Amino acid sequence: MPAPDPTVLTGAREDLALLRDAAREAGAIAMRYFGNNPQVWMKGGTSPVSEADHAADAYLRQTLLKARPGYGWLSEETADDHARLAAHRTFVVDPIDGTRGFLDGLHSWCVSVAVVENGVTLAGVLECPAKHETYWALPGEGAFLNGERIRVRALPDNVDIGGPKPLVDLLPEAWQGRLHRMPYIPSLAYRLAMIAAGKLDATFVKPNAHDWDIAAADLILREAGGALLDRQGRPPRYAGAVIHHGALAAGSGELLDVLAGVIAGLES
Repeated sequence: MPAPDPTVLTGAREDLALLRDAAREAGAIAMRYFGNNPQVWMKGGTSPVSEADHAADAYLRQTLLKARPGYGWLSEETADDHARLAAHRTFVVDPIDGTRGFLDGLHSWCVSVAVVENGVTLAGVLECPAKHETYWALPGEGAFLNGERIRVRALPDNVDIGGPKPLVDLLPEAWQGRLHRMPYIPSLAYRLAMIAAGKLDATFVKPNAHDWDIAAADLILREAGGALLDRQGRPPRYAGAVIHHGALAAGSGELLDVLAGVIAGLES
């Protein structure tokens, strides 16, 4: 991708500082409920949401929009208002990515916050308080975990892969013997961060991931030397009128090319 405009990057640095502070406090709010049997409701009859999600979302919305009243707002736990489409920049938020894991007592959930402009993430933060991990990135400035720069790892002989089994099964026979299939990770954002930090080599993403699941993690992965690609081999775009995506592939190097080839061959 081209180098970001210096003026844009200055604003993005200020936004990143805001996101980091807000995500840290939202993570602390969520931790008050973690392991304490929060009240839970079902969205659409299949997807759980808890009072922890609502509390973190309310804090983030109040804090971020007070600091940037001209920005749009897109969050998993807030009804979408298309007035955001007129905004120059938009906050894209998942107050708890991996709610099922959160409710089950797993540690791999995170607060995901991003600022998007013209479909592209300019600042991204993943706050993972149960794991004592904070990821962040700015375009052209690298990706960081707890202040240390991170990179995707060189492809080993045996690769660690995540994602739905039906998609992994479609990888070429030559790769099947090299695969170590990782246990399910409920937070998609955290799964992408694991690739960025060299803890996972690649993952498929099943259709219908939403902007709030991936906008922050996408930038972190890209700045760590990896990529998230759609069926056309392009990075997803965010905060437009359509906020969900088809099948995606994440990783780096030769293995990413192979995964991208698999989803490119899927039927519509």
